[in-house]
Amino acid sequence: MFKTRLFSGAILVVILAAFLVLGGDVLLVGLTLVSMIGLYEWLRMLKCEKSALAWVGYIGTVLHYVFTRFNVFKVFALEVQWVLLMAFLMIIMLTVYVFKFPKYKPTDIFGVLFGFVYVSIFLSYVYRTRMLTFGSWLVWLIFIVSWGCDTSAYCVGMLFGKHKMAPQLSPKKSIEGAVGGIVGTMLLTGLYLFLITKFTAFEFERTAILVLLSGVAAFVSMIGDLAASAFKRQCDCKDYGTLIPGHGGILDRFDSVIFVSPIVFYFLAFL
Repeated sequence: MFKTRLFSGAILVVILAAFLVLGGDVLLVGLTLVSMIGLYEWLRMLKCEKSALAWVGYIGTVLHYVFTRFNVFKVFALEVQWVLLMAFLMIIMLTVYVFKFPKYKPTDIFGVLFGFVYVSIFLSYVYRTRMLTFGSWLVWLIFIVSWGCDTSAYCVGMLFGKHKMAPQLSPKKSIEGAVGGIVGTMLLTGLYLFLITKFTAFEFERTAILVLLSGVAAFVSMIGDLAASAFKRQCDCKDYGTLIPGHGGILDRFDSVIFVSPIVFYFLAFL
């Protein structure tokens, strides 16, 4: 099991690196496919992945990335465009709900709309971060924070963990591990940003601020991971999928990335 997990994880990192390095439309198309799969996994957990409402979500995901790429309604900021798109999807889903009554429940509509925001919109911030100045370097912070925090928390928790952080939800996670995850993330971020200043014109003065902000993002990463576990537990689901051997589905591997992406983007954008 460990070898399978290690091998598939290495393949995943190589594929991810290729998409992030190429950036542009290649990354956009890749994120569209990942979002479609992730949304399908989410809706499958809710047992409505093949419904008419689900197809509204799938089509909305494609439209969302098209709008992001071309900024279709140029008079509006991207965030406003997304709100308009969500309103449009809500109207379409309510239309389906009315004409198919009583086939669907209100919770089906809420599940699709939440999945659209949770998976499709949040993941698109990886693309937006890649398109920033120095984005080809800074986009890696999303994965350094999310996966670096997870690895650091696991290692520290295994060695020193005594006090449970969320015993009913995730008995193996400890407060000591959480602290180790945050500190480890800040150290990894500091090291990476130091390297960036050696190879680019990125200002060294911004490093200290970003290191502190990475600690905040690491905390958000842990919340994202725990939230994903809570979703699965309440829906009696072990894994979101089986696409990545040893890891589960897209959402199993990218649960913390989903939460961290918008946080890192807005930190960098405001900075």
